[in-house]
Amino acid sequence: MSAAPRIALIAGELSGDLLGGAIVQALRRRLPGVHCYGMAGPRMIEAGCEAIESIDALSVMGLAEVLPKLPAIFALRARLIERLLADRPAVVVGIDAPDFNLGLERRLRERGLRTVHVVSPTVWAWRQGRVRTIARSVDELLCLFPFEPAFYAGHGLPARFIGHPLADQLDASTPPAQARATLGLAGPGPLLAVLPGSRGGELRHLAAPFAGAVARLQAQLPDLQVLSPVAKPGLRGALEAAIREHAPQARWQLIEGRSREVMQAADAVLLASGTATLECLLLGRPMVVAYRTAALTAWLMLKAGLLKTRYVSLPNILAGAAVVPERLQAAATPARLADDLLPLLTDPAAARAQTEVFDRLRPTLRHQAAERAAEAIAQQLG
Repeated sequence: MSAAPRIALIAGELSGDLLGGAIVQALRRRLPGVHCYGMAGPRMIEAGCEAIESIDALSVMGLAEVLPKLPAIFALRARLIERLLADRPAVVVGIDAPDFNLGLERRLRERGLRTVHVVSPTVWAWRQGRVRTIARSVDELLCLFPFEPAFYAGHGLPARFIGHPLADQLDASTPPAQARATLGLAGPGPLLAVLPGSRGGELRHLAAPFAGAVARLQAQLPDLQVLSPVAKPGLRGALEAAIREHAPQARWQLIEGRSREVMQAADAVLLASGTATLECLLLGRPMVVAYRTAALTAWLMLKAGLLKTRYVSLPNILAGAAVVPERLQAAATPARLADDLLPLLTDPAAARAQTEVFDRLRPTLRHQAAERAAEAIAQQLG
């Protein structure tokens, strides 16, 4: 094994960047001098990964929304394949983004490169035929959730449970008052965090109903404070427009980034389904989850039978029960969302019904995931 191997990491979207940042840090601790490079976001770059492409290229949601972007996405994948075949890194690590990464990994593996994929695609939820594609694409699959390796048993694919890096980083020890002081917030009244997503498509579908829910809550709770982290500067204008149109009277403050501190400061959280729901669980904050997407995408998922799980949010999937309200498509109305949130903001018992389940789930995910991932990747070096 080379004393200073080159390891390529390909992340997609902000959630992949969060995972990738922790893995890059662990790799640098385990392999002094290692050179990490690839498609990276701010967390990976901060950890010491050289960015040869930006994760922004894959920040596209839904089956229908992705179609106009396909030529650019295919061109991006072709550039990466050409570059990595020329460089021939010791290992190529795909982080999430399975529709993009598995095809890239398969082509690289066919040409003799070692490949590891971090984050099991949700084959247990939909498109189960992808198991064969995964087996052709990767030398090892690193799973974040404990129920996943058993699904791959019998398919000839090495799958290892490593735990979730976020579970090693986050806990529920920070009280809301402390987080509010850190953010410079003051004043009485409950605080609601609103996170309509980190992608433009999510914001287009969710900003209006989320703002409408806030307006309804404000009418019932005059002292309500509302706080939203802005995931990317380009999303601020759309969120501000939704607030002006649907909740002009709300005491609503926008903060650049700092989503974790915002959730820690909140009494309750309204958010889009995705990795942020897991962060909210780990931080011990009660939540209401919603999602809307294009009509074609929703029909394929909900009506055509592509979705194989009863729940869509990670807290409910992990618990195997409807712990948090999930409002999808037409059910994600301002009235329904406000009705779901009101008890979480006013009744401690309603909030505890969620957070006590979160307390039981948290240890099942905490296994020093980044270190385990780095160990698995290092084993591929020989």
